[in-house]
Formats: sequence, C-alpha cells, structure tokens
Amino acid sequence: MRYRKLGSSDLEVSEIALGLVYAIGVEVDLNRRCIEAAFDAGITFFNTANAYGRGAAEEALGNILSQHRRDSYVLATTVWGQMSDDETDRGLSAAQIAKQIDASLRRLRVDFVDLYQAHRFDPDVPVEETVEALQKVVQQGKARYLGFSEWTSEQINAAIEIGGPELFVSSQPQYSLLWRAPEAEIFRLCARHQISHVVWSPLGEGVLTGKYRPGQAPPPGSRAAGELRTSLMDPLMSERTLQAVERLRPIASGACLTMPQLALAWVLRRPEVASAITGASNPGQVHANAAASAVVLSDDVLEAVDEALGDVPVTGQRLAPLAEPGVRHRD
Repeated sequence: MRYRKLGSSDLEVSEIALGLVYAIGVEVDLNRRCIEAAFDAGITFFNTANAYGRGAAEEALGNILSQHRRDSYVLATTVWGQMSDDETDRGLSAAQIAKQIDASLRRLRVDFVDLYQAHRFDPDVPVEETVEALQKVVQQGKARYLGFSEWTSEQINAAIEIGGPELFVSSQPQYSLLWRAPEAEIFRLCARHQISHVVWSPLGEGVLTGKYRPGQAPPPGSRAAGELRTSLMDPLMSERTLQAVERLRPIASGACLTMPQLALAWVLRRPEVASAITGASNPGQVHANAAASAVVLSDDVLEAVDEALGDVPVTGQRLAPLAEPGVRHRD
C-alpha cells in the first residue's frame, strides 16, 4: 500500500480508502472482517457519513475501530444530510454543525476526527455561517482538518474568500473512468489551493467491476438488482455503457489486472487524487482492491482504455443530485 499527503495537511492517507455505508441486512461480523482485512492490507483511511443510516454507519465503524489504536488510522466523516424525521434536522447551519459533530464523535467513540467534510453545500445558510461553524469545530479540537464534497467552483471560492486559502485540505468528488467531470474545472481549482481529492464511486457504482453484462439482467443480490439501486446507476447501466465496459476486459487481462484494479489504478494515476474510496462485501475484495495501489498503468494501456470507452465517459455534466449552485451571503 502506498500513501499520499492529503492537501496542505500533515495527514498521510492510504491510496485506497474503505468507506462504510450502513445498509439493512449487512452483518456486523462482515463489517468487522472487512475492516480487519483493510488493516491487514495497509488501508488506514476510513470514510463514513453521519447520514448513513442516520448514525448507524458511524456507530458500527466506531465499535470496530475502538479495538485499534487511535493513531493507527485516519478517520473521516461528513455533515449535511437528514438526521431525523424533523425536516429541519439537516444542513450546515452553525447550530446543526455544532450538534452533529458532537453526535458523530459519540457514535465513532473518538475525541476528534481527522477530516470533517461538508457532504454537500447548503444554499439555505449564509456561507459565512457555515465556514465559521466549521472553523470552530477545528478550533475546539473536534476535527483536525476540513473538506467538502461535490461543491461547485463558485461555492469553493466563496468559502475560501472567507476562511482563507488553508480552509480546506480535501474535496470528495465523484470520479471514475465513466465519470470525469472533475477534470474540467474542479481539479485545477483545487490544485491552486493545495486541496487533494478523495474520490467516491471510483468503480462507477460497481459497473466497472464487470459484474453487469450487456444484454443480461443484473446478478441476484447485486446493487443494481436490489433495493440499494439508486438513480445514480441508471445512466451507468445503459446498454451502450455496458458494451463499452465489456471492451475493457481484454485490456485488464493483458495487464494482469482485475477489472476493479484497472479502474482504481486509472483513478490513482492523477496526482491530484490522494485516495479512492471503495466498498467491499467480503474481505477478499478488500485485499484485491488494495492491490491496485501498487499499479502504474503504461501509456499503451491508458490509450487502449480511452479507445475502448470512446465517448462514453461523462465529462461536462453532473450525475449526483446536488443542491442549487447559488451561494447565499449574510445581509
């Protein structure tokens, strides 16, 4: 496992991270075995969110990580999502951030998180209020560094104008062989401010694993076949996209890689990317994904990948459901 510096911070994160998203039916023992496999593979970066299972993911992760030394892992969580049936129990107001960081720390069984991220932007709250509240979390020692996920360039610049160039150390965008939108603007903007990227869905919601075949129904028990399927998967499951992914098989085989390893190594080819967040349904997947950290793709392989995919990758629009891009300031 290789490690990269996270933005302007002093954090060293494993190139492959393990994300924990709580889902009904996921066994506690399986989560534990996957996390232990992550440590065995050299993965030391764990990412979750307070909204996953409305705290259930944080609690599950905290129970397992409590068996490990606090200095043996880097821990990241987020704030923004709906946390109860109360419609106001969400967002990035000062009161909400203050409440949610304490709740997250309690569930995670730690005194601080290494990285506290705004899961999305909140256009209903003045950006000054959000920035000041996040800075207060750091000042109180409850988080070491700050990050954001899926903010627009306008939102990033507005926050930095208030909090200064060292406000954020990380961005968490969706990025994969099939989703290259951050390359158009966000990568360059963040590089100017020494903000690294911790990318989510590097395997294209599982499509880049090769488990979904053109002309065939999704395998039983897979995300696309069950209740965990979301609207994010719809454009990725088109017959055209699946046929393009199918053309990656001989390229991966020729490079002695699995399909997931090819996809992860492709993401990690960018120096702007500090880590790729992966999930796992068994310990074997954890070890297989971790092996991608040691892979350097040749120019020939990269050219073959681009030729195989053609114009399938999305580069200019947004797939993830986001808040309105406007920035609200104090009157």
